[in-house]
Amino acid sequence: MNQLRRCISLVKIRLTRLGTHKRPFYRIIVADAKARRDGPFIEILGTYDPLVEPSKIEVDVERAKHWIGQGAQPSETAKRLLQKAGM
Repeated sequence: MNQLRRCISLVKIRLTRLGTHKRPFYRIIVADAKARRDGPFIEILGTYDPLVEPSKIEVDVERAKHWIGQGAQPSETAKRLLQKAGM
């Protein structure tokens, strides 16, 4: 059981940066906790564009709930964006 719990906690919901210099655009992704920020990911849950007014947040809430139910841990920023998206 302890080994199973350790495997599940290795998955994070976090942001990966896209866009050009000084024009950031982010994807909300599910990734292995040990993967680098812009590295390989498991699934794309949505996007976040901080440059438009108001900030544009698009999230597949059902898939996010699924991953959190499976034990994925959202980062602080991802958690805040998920709450703004209605989760």
